[in-house]
Amino acid sequence: MPLDVHADRIAAETQFGHLFRPTHTNTSWDAARFEACQHRFVHLAEPGYGVAIANDSTYGYDVSRDTRADGGTTTTVRFSLLRAPLFPDPETDQGEHLLRFRIAPGASIGDAVALGYDLANPLRVVHAAAPIVPLVTSSDPAVVVETVKLAEDGSGDLVVRLYESRGGRAHTTLTFDGTASAIECTDLLERVLADEPTGQGSSIDLPFRAFQLRTVRFRGASAR
Repeated sequence: MPLDVHADRIAAETQFGHLFRPTHTNTSWDAARFEACQHRFVHLAEPGYGVAIANDSTYGYDVSRDTRADGGTTTTVRFSLLRAPLFPDPETDQGEHLLRFRIAPGASIGDAVALGYDLANPLRVVHAAAPIVPLVTSSDPAVVVETVKLAEDGSGDLVVRLYESRGGRAHTTLTFDGTASAIECTDLLERVLADEPTGQGSSIDLPFRAFQLRTVRFRGASAR
């Protein structure tokens, strides 16, 4: 995918965030990095303009830059589609494959995050007798609700996992379409953390550092 973008680095998604890698080969280390990994998207940008490329099942990529005859820069992103090794399975990757990509010109990092989620988890249309309200919502689009589940201890409490996706500080109000006797921040094992924000009722205000991951537990949750 050749792009008319003069970018000195590329952002590649990883779990709960993204990281930057250089697009140049100024050092032997850069030249040896002929392939790197990404999850749902890569994002290339120059000041004032960016391009996002999302995929649904292709995780290896590499990038190179070339100077055109007109003096402009073409940054080319390539995706590794198949490996097909002969060992241990001589029939690896044989047959038909469906590979989907989406390209969004003029995209920011936030647009790239949304594009990746939209391709990996497309909107499902469900017919109902009344409008369906989201069970939980985040007031800041930079803070993504990643998981909504019941507590592992069988208590019936609602657990929500969310993270800051753009690499900057953020502040969001997490709202539950119902009520809870208590709202607490926990670790990944759903144990309550001391000196963290708390709330009750249906919402809690949460500050976030760059790429911070939070788990919130709604005790005695009762949906409307």
